[in-house]
Amino acid sequence: MILSDDQAEAYDTISEVLKSVGVDLENELLTSGGDGKTQVLAVLGKAGSGKTMLLARLVTAIEALGVETVSGEYESKKHKDKRTLAVLAPTNKAASVLRNHGVSATTIHRIIYTPLYDPEYEQIAEWLSGNAERPKVEALSDEALDRAKAFFDIHKSIPGALAKAGLRGSDFIIGWKRRQDPMDIGFIDESSMIDDKQLDDLKEIFQTLVLFGDPAQLAPVGQSGSMTFDKLPEKRKLILHRVHRQAADNPILDLAHALSDPALSFADFEQMIDEAAAKDDRVVVATRVDAEKMARSPVLVWRNATRIRLISAFRKAYDAPETALLTGEPLICDGIELPLKHRKKRIDLEARGLIKGAQCIYLGPGKKPGFSRLYVTGASDPQVNAASIIQIEIPDREEPEIITAARMGAVFLHGAAVTIHKAQGSQWPEVQVFAPDLYAASRAGRIEAGIPLWKRLAYVAITRAETRLYWIKRYMLARPTNPLGIADLDMKAPDLVLTSSDENQT
Repeated sequence: MILSDDQAEAYDTISEVLKSVGVDLENELLTSGGDGKTQVLAVLGKAGSGKTMLLARLVTAIEALGVETVSGEYESKKHKDKRTLAVLAPTNKAASVLRNHGVSATTIHRIIYTPLYDPEYEQIAEWLSGNAERPKVEALSDEALDRAKAFFDIHKSIPGALAKAGLRGSDFIIGWKRRQDPMDIGFIDESSMIDDKQLDDLKEIFQTLVLFGDPAQLAPVGQSGSMTFDKLPEKRKLILHRVHRQAADNPILDLAHALSDPALSFADFEQMIDEAAAKDDRVVVATRVDAEKMARSPVLVWRNATRIRLISAFRKAYDAPETALLTGEPLICDGIELPLKHRKKRIDLEARGLIKGAQCIYLGPGKKPGFSRLYVTGASDPQVNAASIIQIEIPDREEPEIITAARMGAVFLHGAAVTIHKAQGSQWPEVQVFAPDLYAASRAGRIEAGIPLWKRLAYVAITRAETRLYWIKRYMLARPTNPLGIADLDMKAPDLVLTSSDENQT
């Protein structure tokens, strides 16, 4: 990977900061840490500017020095001379985008809330990591251990190695705790999504934080259009200007960058989309929403009313009953409804990936009333059985239909359509953007941090597409030709196993 000039400059600046805390990339040396004061930098650039490439290069160099990457699936015993790195993202989906680029990433929640493991798991993990002798484990034969080791040597995933041996890593988690132990280096991707409180939490844990973010995206709700990195001194902001060649050949990113033109009107932008669609099949102008695509990648909208109407149309197209869910329906976690005295149970759910904005697929009812079996998209261990409150909003009706209602647990909305704000940080191979809503935003004339809101919305929406963008122009829906199902999901085991914390949720 050849770094561009602005990437190289950012790399050198970050290297100097790391050297001041004892991680010397230039001379390949590890020394004692710095003065204990937290340092925060930001690497900022629009889509295609090479933020992920730079992050991956830094991770490779840091790991080559013997710094341990803490991924959330296991952390070896703390030693005073051990140095640590964690690559984090606000959501499972955003973390999975990094993992697809070969970077061992996990969610912010998974690091802030650390798991307590059964001693047998620790024995296996220490052996796989090269820190202990081969263990004797009653549940695993020698052949199973060999399979686990062969898998880990290639993929470096402890839960994956256990799955290869016939076990699930989550079954060994006996509880969770709020992290107290400090860490050295934290790389935070999609940092435009984190708010000031999350940044304060991270600063309590990490000595050095590097935020990777896109200033053209939408700010967190409740922050008045500002992002956490906006408050940093200018010398702590490293800007990537260049759009790299592989990105420059992408018509989706061409459209995204065109939005930076102050003179561009919505009508002009739609004309650009029409022209791009005429030349490249990676951009498609469509007259109707595709219901089958909605099952796995939501239609992106601005207005809640539009979201509810599209969800209703999706469910009618699949003949879904009003008072029940079909297996395979998409859901979005809308938060955790637990009183303060059940804080540990909240930590259990959040650490498993059920945080606000998490995308899930409904697998069916759980083993107890009020429970649902769910597939958490992007999670390393995606299958959970959780107490749930699932509500389906219906057009022109004040109260939603409650599909299932535990006394407490994770709250879900339907996920066939989501607001662009909630989609931030996620990517899908194909994305449908509902253009009439963006037109409405342009007519509203709202400005956010000096930029018309419709341009920020359009930028975030179209950059969610990895390979193909569908620009939907009309309020119409194409009926599906196949029934809903879950055959496309990567199911690691035929049956879900309830953890003790799951069983105690109600």
